[in-house]
Amino acid sequence: MDEDRRARRLWDRALPGIAHGPSWARALLLRRALAAALALAALLVALLPDPADERAPVLVAAHDLAAGTPIAAADVAVSGWPPTLAPGGVLRTVAEAEGRVPAGPVRSGEPITDLRLVGPGLTERAGGPGASAVPVRPADPAVAALLSPGARVDLIAGGPEGPRVLAARAGVVAVVPDASSGPGAGTGPGPLVLVALPEAEAAVVAAATLAGEITVTLR
Repeated sequence: MDEDRRARRLWDRALPGIAHGPSWARALLLRRALAAALALAALLVALLPDPADERAPVLVAAHDLAAGTPIAAADVAVSGWPPTLAPGGVLRTVAEAEGRVPAGPVRSGEPITDLRLVGPGLTERAGGPGASAVPVRPADPAVAALLSPGARVDLIAGGPEGPRVLAARAGVVAVVPDASSGPGAGTGPGPLVLVALPEAEAAVVAAATLAGEITVTLR
C-alpha cells in the first residue's frame, strides 16, 4: 500500500492536472505516451545496422582461369559477400592469390579458396597429413585429359622384372597442361599430373620418374 501511495504522489506531482482529471484525459495521455514510445523504438531500429547489409571481403575470379596458369593481380578481384555465405578457407586479398596456381579451371566470379589452389592445404587434403606433391608425366599423355583434382590413380613403373606398382590410390592434386603453344602445340613433353603421396612413396615415385616412364591408371 505504501508503494501505491508513493506512486500516486509522483503521478500527482508530475501531472497534477491529468491525474485528477477525467478518465478520458488520462486515457488520451496514455495513448500519446504509448505512441511516442513506439515512434522512439522505430527510430532506434531504423538507426541500428541491418545484418543483411554487412559484407565480408571475398576474393573471386575476375574472369575464367585456366588450370596450371599462375594467377596475376588482374585475374582476381575483391567482392563484398554476406558473411554467412562466404565459403570456408576463402582468400580475402589479391596478394594471397598472386603467383599461385589453380588446381583446376575456375569460373568467372567463383570464390577463390585455399583448396582451389595448388599448395599444402590441397596436398594434405588429397594425401593426408605430411603428404608431398610429386609431378608425374604419364606415359600416355591422353590419360591426363581424363583426370581432375580429387581423382584417385595408381602409378606403375616398368622394369626388367615386369611392371610394379609404385603407389596405389594416389590423390590427384592438379593437372598442368603442356605449356607448348603455337604451330608446335601438342609436340611438347605432355601434361604433368601432380599427385599427393606419403613421404616414403613420394620419394620412390620421384626417383622412378628419373629412371623411366610412369604409367597412370584410373581408379
